[in-house]
Amino acid sequence: MEVSFGGAVADAAFQHVSSILRPAIVNHSVRVWLLADHVGRQEGMDTQAREALAVACLFHDAGTASLYDGPQRFEVEGADAACEFLSGHSWPAPLVQQVWEAIALHTSPGIAERMGTLTALVRFGVMADFGSIDMHTTDSLASRLGHFPRLDIETELGDAVVAQALRRREKAPSASWPGVLLAAHLANPDHTGINPAF
Repeated sequence: MEVSFGGAVADAAFQHVSSILRPAIVNHSVRVWLLADHVGRQEGMDTQAREALAVACLFHDAGTASLYDGPQRFEVEGADAACEFLSGHSWPAPLVQQVWEAIALHTSPGIAERMGTLTALVRFGVMADFGSIDMHTTDSLASRLGHFPRLDIETELGDAVVAQALRRREKAPSASWPGVLLAAHLANPDHTGINPAF
């Protein structure tokens, strides 16, 4: 399915993340954007904010890619990667900072929801895609979501985060989501399928 993300920069972001991320994570990122954008449009987001939302959604798990497997938590690595990507596109610094916050905080319940519209919408999209939030979807939205199959995203994403943490323990502080996933894996390393702490 051909998808337009609301601007040339977001379209380029999609091309970039599609080239570095596992297909399940790419599809998840697009579904997060579809869900978040659906709500954002209802709230009257302007064109620039919607494109920033698309970039944030597309990059929100970019830190799981080997290209961005640095020493920080995957959320922070993804946020830094998005800012680096945006540095060549002359976006205003406050908007770039909002993209950074939306990505870096997307696994921080109770904080992300209070850090502005962009951050709250990315968190909402993630939670809605994983079924933690019930939302009414139109037939059109459901059809668009269906073009991006789940491909065992819960297993794929959990495994990617844990694999990085096993190589570099500093990527998974104990109180963080990566830390909780790592602890569950270490408690039962032979477990297959979805990480019990996902």
